[in-house]
Amino acid sequence: MNLALILTVLTLFTGAVVAINKFVWERRERWSGSKTHQSLVEYSRSFFPVLLFVLVIRSFVFEPFRIPSGSMMPTLVQGDFIFVKKYAYGLRLPVTETKILETGTPKRGDVVVFRLPSDTSVNYIKRVVGLPGDEVVYERHRLTINGKVIELDKAEDATRTMPKFVEQLDTRQHDILITNPSYSLKDGIYHVPEGYFFVMGDNRDNSRDSRFIGPIPEANLVGEAVRIWMNINGLSWPRWERIGNKIQ
Repeated sequence: MNLALILTVLTLFTGAVVAINKFVWERRERWSGSKTHQSLVEYSRSFFPVLLFVLVIRSFVFEPFRIPSGSMMPTLVQGDFIFVKKYAYGLRLPVTETKILETGTPKRGDVVVFRLPSDTSVNYIKRVVGLPGDEVVYERHRLTINGKVIELDKAEDATRTMPKFVEQLDTRQHDILITNPSYSLKDGIYHVPEGYFFVMGDNRDNSRDSRFIGPIPEANLVGEAVRIWMNINGLSWPRWERIGNKIQ
């Protein structure tokens, strides 16, 4: 279901009814309209401001997303509900996704939501590792970007069941999860084309990212994931300690 399309159509329809009523129907002498017309106008007057507000906020400011899998553990876990800053990488029109204003570009370490290149109806969330023009080497769980080795340090709160390591990409420090130290998934050398970004999940041994789906076109970016606003998974109680956390 394309919520953006549905919201846009409903907003345009109710707005058109309100406009036609104001500039056409109300100016006709002896025109009162049928009960159906009157109901349509009243409903449109009530819903149009709400729909317009939601459309503007969702399209240009923040959009909520739910984390469906564990590919971004330990940063994000299944059941997290997050806010995505839509204006981080440019303002885009709803539905067509045409960029109308440039506001910024992703930096290494940003957590981004993007539309899957092979199926743009599906949204993924990963961390930006490589920028346009970068050479990314992934070998034995360690990244080398443009010849610089990215050091890994064991996290202070790491356990046998949660083997976390601290990684720093430029100024962005974050935890990653290495579940199988004996091997690393899809080692290789990757060159990032101009206009594309190389992304990886923080759960490095359990993530379908640019190692499998290829680099992500700039046009497919939805926005930057910035904060967790709720966590609930199935019938379990919410994890209150996660609510409000900034996404590192």
